[in-house]
Amino acid sequence: MSNTIIAPSILAADFADLKNEVEMVNNSQAEWLHIDIMDGMFVPNLSFGLPVCQAINKYCKKVQDVHLMIEEPGRYLKDFVDAGADFISIHAEASRHLHKDIHTIKELGAKAAIALNPHSPIESVEPLLEDLDMVLLMSVNPGFGGQSFIGSTFKKVEKLRKMIDSKGLDTLIEVDGGVKDSNAKQLVEAGANVLVAGSFVFNSADPIQTIADLKASL
Repeated sequence: MSNTIIAPSILAADFADLKNEVEMVNNSQAEWLHIDIMDGMFVPNLSFGLPVCQAINKYCKKVQDVHLMIEEPGRYLKDFVDAGADFISIHAEASRHLHKDIHTIKELGAKAAIALNPHSPIESVEPLLEDLDMVLLMSVNPGFGGQSFIGSTFKKVEKLRKMIDSKGLDTLIEVDGGVKDSNAKQLVEAGANVLVAGSFVFNSADPIQTIADLKASL
């Protein structure tokens, strides 16, 4: 078993049973809980906002990994840290003041990450790499769960891993979208540290066992 972090995405959970879904993650081998925030503008979907994050925070015992798929995320950074976020990922494509927003996240006491859509080159994060705790690579087009994994992500992870290692940094690489047992090991071998799994976990017959099996396969 590797030390890869598994982060189930609450976007794929049963929203009518959210407390128990969070407790399931608490009782599993997953280290993080991934929380997708969508505004219907940056991505063509709405998910949930601060009140749901605050509710999750009451019960979640894992690292809360908040992924802001919203326009101008700098407006809400303090609110999400106050709502329990341990990590905050903001999209390079959505922030007009990326350097400022990253430093604001860190000043607020959270870990800072930049997220990149499938079409965005990893070179866009290089100027800020020393300031980042993590880079989130989208392996599907953001906005909806259950999409098919984009195969070119493997090479993107490898390239980013070489860039991080060449600078002597310990920046994490997170992959989000279409992660399952058929591609997880290859992602880890390419250099990923954190795997976000949504539908694969929550739509399975036994999510706790699915997470354990995924961990054991890496």
